Amino acid sequence: MSALGQLYGDSLALLTDLYQVTMASGYHRVGMAEHEAVFHLFYRRPPFRGGYAIAAGLDLAIDLIERFRFSAGDLEYLGSLKGNDGEPLFDAAFLEHLGEMRFRCDVDAVPEGTAIFPHEPILRLRGPLIQCQLLETPLLNLINFSTLIATKASRICGAAGDDPVLEFGLRRAQGIDGSISATRAAMIGGCAATSNCLAGKLYDLPVKGTHAHAWVMAFDTELESFLAYAEAMPNNCVFLVDTYDTVEGVRCAVEVGRKLRAAGHEMAGIRLDSGDLCALSVEARRILDEGGFPGAAVVASNDLDEHRITALKEQGAKIGVWGVGTRLATAYDQPALGGVYKLAAIRAPGEAWSYRVKLSEQAIKISNPGCQQVRRYRDADGRYVGDLIYEEDLGCSERGVALADGAAMILGGEHPGEDLLTPIFRGGERVYTSPSVMEMRDRARAELRSLGEATCRLSEPSPYPVGLEQELNRLRTKLVAAARAKAAQAKAAPEGAAAPDKKTTTETAE
Repeated sequence: MSALGQLYGDSLALLTDLYQVTMASGYHRVGMAEHEAVFHLFYRRPPFRGGYAIAAGLDLAIDLIERFRFSAGDLEYLGSLKGNDGEPLFDAAFLEHLGEMRFRCDVDAVPEGTAIFPHEPILRLRGPLIQCQLLETPLLNLINFSTLIATKASRICGAAGDDPVLEFGLRRAQGIDGSISATRAAMIGGCAATSNCLAGKLYDLPVKGTHAHAWVMAFDTELESFLAYAEAMPNNCVFLVDTYDTVEGVRCAVEVGRKLRAAGHEMAGIRLDSGDLCALSVEARRILDEGGFPGAAVVASNDLDEHRITALKEQGAKIGVWGVGTRLATAYDQPALGGVYKLAAIRAPGEAWSYRVKLSEQAIKISNPGCQQVRRYRDADGRYVGDLIYEEDLGCSERGVALADGAAMILGGEHPGEDLLTPIFRGGERVYTSPSVMEMRDRARAELRSLGEATCRLSEPSPYPVGLEQELNRLRTKLVAAARAKAAQAKAAPEGAAAPDKKTTTETAE
C-alpha cells in the first residue's frame, strides 16, 4: 500500500476546496467538462528571501492521483450539501459523472530535488478541464509545503557545510501529516537522518536518536543515568549533557565512554541543547579530545536554523552535528510557499487552442500562456547559466532571447540545454519511476553545486536568470495588450454595462 494509503485510507478525492467542486459542477452543466485544458503549478517569489527553491512533493502527488476516485461515501456526502435555497447543491447527473470519472490527464513535472525559480512550472496538467480543476487544491497542498520544507532544509544544510544535519521536528510539526511530509521533504533538502520513526518506515530513511532529559532525571545522578544507558544501548551512545551542569556532564560522558571502550564499544558523542552553544562546544571538544575521544561528535540542538548555524560557525563553535527541529519542520520564518495553479490554455473538442493569461496591476501576478516547458542551460564546466520558459507548440529557438528583469539574455548555441518537465502520466497511466528519497537528496545537493555560491547565499543572493523564449514573450505581450484594451473598452461602456475585473480578466488568442 502507498504511504498516503497507509495513513489515510483509499479515498482522498474530497481533499479539496468546495469551490473546486462547484466549478466542476458548473463545467459539467454548461458542457465544458471535457474541454481540454492546460494548467501550471508554480511560485512567484523564492522563499526565505533566498535565490531558489527545491522541488518536492511530486511522489505524494503521484500517489494521490493514482488513487483519485470518488467513493460512494464521498458522493453521499456531496449529495447532502444544500444551497442557500435549501435545495441540493449538486444534481444527480453530476454526482454520477464524478462516480464514473477516471483520471485521463497527461502530467509532466520537475523531478524532486531540482532547483526551481519563480514562474517556472513545477508541474503541468493537460487533460479534461473538470479533472484538472478538481486536482488544483490537493496538488497545491502537497507541492507547496514539501517544496517549502525541502528549500529550508537545503539552506540549513548549506550553512552546515560538510557537517551532517539531523531532522528533529516531529514533536513541533503541524500534526501527523505535517510531520511526515516535513521529514520526507527535509531529507530531500539534504538532511542526513531523522528522529521520525514512522517516516523512516514509510520512506526507508535513516533514523537517529538516543535519550532525553527525562532519562537523566529518572536516576539519582547523571553519572548513574549515563552508565545505565551505556549498559542498555552500548551501540547508540550520544549522551545529553546539559540536564544539570553541562561541563560536568561532558566529564561524566568521558568516564562512561572509557567503560564502553573497555567493553568493546565506542561512545558516539555528546549533545548540547541549551546555553552558550559556541563556548560550551569549545569546552566539550577540549574535554573529549583530552579524554581520548577525538572521534566523538559534539552534537548541538536548541532552535537552530541556517542563520544561527552560520553565526555559530563564524564564532568558532566546535560543533560537528546539528540537530534541527522546530525551525525546519515548521518553516519557522515563512509558513507558506505561496505557489499557485493557473489555467494557461483551453480548447473545445476539435478546435484550436485558446491561450489564456491572468492580468493584475501587480506585474508579478500576470501569468504566462500556453503549454509551457523549461529549458535549463549549462556552461562548459557544468554550471547553470540560465533558464528559458518556452511554449511547446511554438518551440524553443536555438538562441532564444528571454526577458529577465527587463533585460535581454541569450541562451543556447554553445550552451547545451535540457528540458526540466518530465513525463509522469500519459492519458492517466503512470509512465514515471520515482527515485528513492535518498536519490532525490543527492540530486538536490548536485543542483546546489551547479547553481554556485552567489545564487545560494542566505541573504541578498544573485538573481538566477530566467526568462521567456522570444515567441512565448511575443504571445504573452499580445495577449496582455488585447486584454487591457478590452478592459479599457468595457470601462468606457455606457453606465449599467458590466465591466470585467482586470485583476482576473483572461484573454484568448488563436
